[in-house]
Amino acid sequence: MPLNPVTPFFLNTLATQLPPDTLRPAEPRYLDEPRGRYQGKAGAVVLPRTVEEVATLLKSANAARIGVVPYGGGTGLVGGQVAPDGPAPLVVSLERMNKMRATYPQENVLVAEAGAILADVQTAAADVDRLFPLSLASEGTARLGGLLATNAGGVNVLRYGNTRDLCLGLEAVLPSGEIWHGLTRLRKDNTGYDLRNLLIGAEGTLGIITAATLKLSPRPRGLGTALMVVPNPAAAIELLALARDRFGEAVSAFELMHGQGLAFMAEHLPDIRQALDPRPEWCVLIDLGLANEDSTEAALLALFEAAMERDLVSDGTIAQSEAQRQEIWSVREHIPIANKAVGSIVSHDISLPISLIPEFIVKGEQALAKLGDMRINCFGHLGDGNLHYNVFPAQGRDRNAYSDLRAAIQTCVHDLVAQYHGSFSAEHGVGRVKVADLERYGDPTKLAAMRAIKSALDPNGIMNPGAVLAAT
Repeated sequence: MPLNPVTPFFLNTLATQLPPDTLRPAEPRYLDEPRGRYQGKAGAVVLPRTVEEVATLLKSANAARIGVVPYGGGTGLVGGQVAPDGPAPLVVSLERMNKMRATYPQENVLVAEAGAILADVQTAAADVDRLFPLSLASEGTARLGGLLATNAGGVNVLRYGNTRDLCLGLEAVLPSGEIWHGLTRLRKDNTGYDLRNLLIGAEGTLGIITAATLKLSPRPRGLGTALMVVPNPAAAIELLALARDRFGEAVSAFELMHGQGLAFMAEHLPDIRQALDPRPEWCVLIDLGLANEDSTEAALLALFEAAMERDLVSDGTIAQSEAQRQEIWSVREHIPIANKAVGSIVSHDISLPISLIPEFIVKGEQALAKLGDMRINCFGHLGDGNLHYNVFPAQGRDRNAYSDLRAAIQTCVHDLVAQYHGSFSAEHGVGRVKVADLERYGDPTKLAAMRAIKSALDPNGIMNPGAVLAAT
């Protein structure tokens, strides 16, 4: 049966079950998404303060067959937080559920509500001399629930893993309105199906995460950052192996940057100082975190010298202070901003087996050249195989001139990714943008299992309708 729209009668009834000021008209900020591809709609916005209130609203929505769209910080890039089609749903924002419920420094554990902003979670960990290592460009606005729902990645996945790897337990409300009290602090618990990992990455299609038990880590005492020029991506991968052989898990980040992205920055963000001159075709940013205060500068210099002997690097710079570390990182963090200023034809968030990345980059450029004159900015988290492979118009041309090629470009890139046994969605999720891609590239058995799980937990299909799985 189809879903129903939010009606005044339903809202009046729901308002009697919730505290005053919990229901609000839909404001524009809850209906937009960063790339402007979708304009959402909503019958109302619900701002609960407790897990019990979330349970109440889900129970009512389920009984009335009204769609529910969970909303975090609104920073998702695949349209998972907005519903442009179908009957007007409820948008549920957990921004009022933003408390740090408990910290256990000796256990390296922190319990936080889903509406907490990532930067605040990082600060709460730092206050007890611990590190919550999830780090990404939107950490000042992204909220924990959305990060868990999308299994967000970021720059430290190489060492600490994705968001899924940083979570011990969850509190969540299922579509029926039942509360799962799963905020365990245990690191070993083999008591049946792993509901935690089912909800993480489900993008709000199976329930609403309301709180999480998070893993913390010791704060590295020695921090070091270097920018090294490499002749090509193959050399970058050899340098990664050399760094990990020397430092093991102390390598926190290993970011690949292409000269095209640096050129975009020079053109559109000239105030951002770039440490390397002349601008290289390829370079890598290496972040090192040691357990003690030994000289990371000396360690990185020794790595550079060893790489020079193998012709893996030709130039570079090593940060001598925290200010210089931030300056080097600022270049990497502003690449997406410069990209936005240029205006991409289409952007891709892909992952590949690391050893196949150099061949993919060559083949991708050759394949796209057959479609037309375009520029490619290929950059990202080389250490975990995640590339942001973005295609831009030729110099002097507007991306609107390529609108008829956009679908062909995306298919070209994703087909090649599939040939190399990669993923068309590395860290951004499926949302609504990539539902068709999941149907095209997804394993049929996996898709059937996903639909069965969705049907079992959300038989009325109220949770984030239209996201992840195509409507049936």
